[in-house]
Amino acid sequence: MRLILLGPPGAGKGTQAQRLVRKHRIVQLSTGDMLRAAVAAGTPVGLRAKSIMERGELVPDDVVIAIIADRIDEPDTRRGFVLDGFPRTVAQAEALDRLLAARGLTLDAVIELKVDENILLERIRKRVAEMTARGETLRADDTPDVLKGRLAAYRAQTAPLVDYYARRGLLKSVDGMAPIDAVTAAIDRVLRDSRGTAPERKAGRKAGASGRKGVAAGKKGAAKARKSGARKTGASSAAKSAKAGRRGTSVRRRRGRSAARKRLTRTG
Repeated sequence: MRLILLGPPGAGKGTQAQRLVRKHRIVQLSTGDMLRAAVAAGTPVGLRAKSIMERGELVPDDVVIAIIADRIDEPDTRRGFVLDGFPRTVAQAEALDRLLAARGLTLDAVIELKVDENILLERIRKRVAEMTARGETLRADDTPDVLKGRLAAYRAQTAPLVDYYARRGLLKSVDGMAPIDAVTAAIDRVLRDSRGTAPERKAGRKAGASGRKGVAAGKKGAAKARKSGARKTGASSAAKSAKAGRRGTSVRRRRGRSAARKRLTRTG
């Protein structure tokens, strides 16, 4: 199973991705997590991305795509994966299509978490206030002002992905403002509707195989019946001919005996 989660920052993509990972035993591929790990490790790509991420801007495509390509080639993605935070633009989506096609892979669904941006901003303000009250350190990119910039970037660059995947018949939308469990249930429903559950797919394959075997058996039986019918017809014709022959012989014999008696009578 290969999925993409779409939605603005704060929509709950990470939470739902983790639940999909546990339920379907697939891998979560979060570009945000991978980039933050690179920043923490002080790698060249991390240093390049650090200032961009802190401003709430998008990391260049070549960096993100290179990270995704390397990650998809790792063995633990063979059962599937859920992409969280990628693609962010139509150009990235097209690059992902090429990347998957080169590996003989396809996407199963793209799930959009629809949310109210004003409520998202209120949530982050509340979270920041609570963390500050507890004396916790805030991430530089986790503030209302940065979120506003990220939301604006999402509307301008990422929202067009909704139309892109809708045209391909892959898009499924759910209410991201619902309680977390309700969002999870909605995602499960759209996945069942689009792909069917594993037992249903297995049963479908068995039914299909059984149907093909039944058709083959029917054809074989019909052929035997035709062959058997031909033998029976021939045997029946032969029996009728033999019976007719015996009747003819009996008639000739009776006629011969009658003629002989008549000659004896005239002679006497």
